[in-house]
Amino acid sequence: MRRRFAYACLVVCSIAVFSGSAFCSPPVQRLVLDNGLVLLISEEHSLPFITFQFLVKAGSKDDPPGQEGLASLSASCLALGSAARTMEQIHEELDFMGAAISSGANKDYTAISLRVLTKDVGRAFPIVMDVLTRPIFPVADVKKEISRALGAIRSSEDQPGVVADRTFERALYGSGPYGHPTEGTTESVSKLNRELISAFHRTYYHPNNTILVIVGDVDDGLVKKDLRPLLEKWQRKAVPPWKGQAAPSGKGRALTIDKPVTQSNIVIGGTGMGRDNPDYYAAQVTNYIFGGGSLSSRLMADIRNKRGLAYSVESYFEAQKYAGSFQVLLQTKSASTNESISAVMEDANVMRSELVSPSEMEGAKKYLVGNFPQRFGGQSKIASFFGQVEYYGLGLGYPKEYPSLINSITRDDVLRVARTYLNPDGFITVVVSDLKAAQGK
Repeated sequence: MRRRFAYACLVVCSIAVFSGSAFCSPPVQRLVLDNGLVLLISEEHSLPFITFQFLVKAGSKDDPPGQEGLASLSASCLALGSAARTMEQIHEELDFMGAAISSGANKDYTAISLRVLTKDVGRAFPIVMDVLTRPIFPVADVKKEISRALGAIRSSEDQPGVVADRTFERALYGSGPYGHPTEGTTESVSKLNRELISAFHRTYYHPNNTILVIVGDVDDGLVKKDLRPLLEKWQRKAVPPWKGQAAPSGKGRALTIDKPVTQSNIVIGGTGMGRDNPDYYAAQVTNYIFGGGSLSSRLMADIRNKRGLAYSVESYFEAQKYAGSFQVLLQTKSASTNESISAVMEDANVMRSELVSPSEMEGAKKYLVGNFPQRFGGQSKIASFFGQVEYYGLGLGYPKEYPSLINSITRDDVLRVARTYLNPDGFITVVVSDLKAAQGK
């Protein structure tokens, strides 16, 4: 019986104008298999390589309470062995082909990637499918992976920037799904085991919860002969709906952590937005002008160039599946901690009180639109880009639409976004520093 597929139109080439020149985004074809797997295929035949990226819609936001780090550990344990191969066999076979599997989780999803020569796809793809769909999670190897994860967590606790970031997110999100580090904590990871990892895999690793992006030297014949038969064997199963609440607290406060360091690591920020927020593009323009535009940003002009308080300072919106954050990051001498924080607050209030200049708008738009094609610099970047386009529901026409989305932003839009998100009264300020030196004692 002929299988039926749900097809989207083939995007031959999305043409858009970037900084005055035409840009042709990579072609991509989208189809949905009967088992629910979304398959995106982008052909590019200049090199005899193919990159595969599976995006499983399960990240640290799906960690059960008390089991923080489970999504991350599940991803890192996938290649420890499968129903058909030991860990040694998996790596020996892939090494012989010059291929490798990598996997990792972030807050929203897990990505499993394979890059391989076209001629070896018939041998390599069954391995990655075996790893993805039939991992066995050997007890002894899982324990070693847990020990490695715990070691990495403990090591990161000595990094003041990491400590500041974790403290900020915990303060912003509280006990919500985005409030803990993706890798978990020493307390939570020490409680994880093979049974919990296996259960997480059984819950989320299903074709109807997965996007597969294939980029490179691929064609219809290879898909039909070597890929589709294996993908179609993967059986659809029910996936529990996400019931978490990721809304940040929105309450401003200051938090200090005393560490014997020579510089203060500072994070200042508050509630951001989800990727589907209509203000996302206005926020990109706003952020570029305020602190995302490197040497041309207002924060750099004031805090580095005018006041000489920091070598670098930057801001960004972390737009995730659900409400994310807005953050300003900087390092400064302990003695100039308070002055640096005051400067950020002053600059934020200026952004909220007056329209930005036409030249700032023009510079921000030119950079954002002109820099967009760099997202397609190589197979891995293309795979990641289209995986996120699908995950966030942006549509395959997104590359063509992006310039107009940015260019449509007005100075009033920027002022509105600044007044909404750059609110010093609601900012959380985290300082990791030698507090005596920071307070001038």
